Amino acid sequence: MSVLAFASLLLLAFGAVAHAAEPATPAKPKAKQIAPAATGYAARPDVRAYAAEVAAETGLPRADVERWFAAARFQPKIVALMDRPLLEPPKWFEYAPSFLSQERVAGGVKFWRDNEQTLARAQAAYGVPAEIVVAIIGVETYYGRYIGGYRVIDALATLAFDYPRRAPFFRGELKEYVLLARDQGFSPLEPKGSFAGAMGVPQFMPGSYRRFAIDFDNDGHVDLWRSNADVIGSIANYLVRHDWQAGQPILAPAAIAPDARDTALRRLDGGISERRPLAAWQADGVDLRDVPPALPADPVGLLLLEESGPESMSLWIAYPNFYVITRYNKSRLYAAAVWALAERLRAAR
Repeated sequence: MSVLAFASLLLLAFGAVAHAAEPATPAKPKAKQIAPAATGYAARPDVRAYAAEVAAETGLPRADVERWFAAARFQPKIVALMDRPLLEPPKWFEYAPSFLSQERVAGGVKFWRDNEQTLARAQAAYGVPAEIVVAIIGVETYYGRYIGGYRVIDALATLAFDYPRRAPFFRGELKEYVLLARDQGFSPLEPKGSFAGAMGVPQFMPGSYRRFAIDFDNDGHVDLWRSNADVIGSIANYLVRHDWQAGQPILAPAAIAPDARDTALRRLDGGISERRPLAAWQADGVDLRDVPPALPADPVGLLLLEESGPESMSLWIAYPNFYVITRYNKSRLYAAAVWALAERLRAAR
């Protein structure tokens, strides 16, 4: 896997909802990474203690929780993927092309046409444009092509019990997962997902699945693997629950007066600034183009996207809805890719 490919994978893996891609074969893990799970999870006192804790907190039968955790299998490839060094994050012109290819746009147009009525119903109910929902699905899993090949129980157990740096987070997600299995009536030993335990077409982590996924096809349960209606409704609900503003923009071009350029660019941290009132940006020489007449008084940010060519960049005003997309995934490049793909989908349709 190239540095760029792995960087893209990591950028997509640790937002509010983890992204799943088909991970390439990682570097061979060190022996010390395999040793902790060599005897299996069933015999480990820390796993048994956590199973007892989960059972006590959730009311799930302790024997069932112990059996599920004992059936999990340590996956050294997952630890290797998590530990593989990231030499340099990709730039926009490196990151974006695969998400904006003609094939991905065509796939999105087809998905939109195949699910037109459901997307329209979600847009009417939640105010999230259909192209944004389709673009998230396109960026996350290429419209369901790549939903991950690891058993979710294996991924979560590996990271909960054998990856100390993120263990508290993944122990919480492991508990959410067994509760999700109870709520939705499936065996926790069956579903497959990403190496980080993200599930289904929209790649929801278990906690997000339980909090934000909805039964949009009204069949009595939420299925993010096989029900496009549930996928569409759940993404729209997720965005609204994170303060999506219906009818408001995401990005708009910005220009900076030459004598104000250095001051404005110093406000960027990793390609995006803190949010400030529009008037503050205007006072600093930032020209805000295409400002909607009914724009709320919420603060906005400045976004830099690296274009191809030496010293080439574009600057954008990032409106509140841009930051809502980053609640799905914390990468500015991810959110920009969703917006750019959505624009292409709307134009192609």
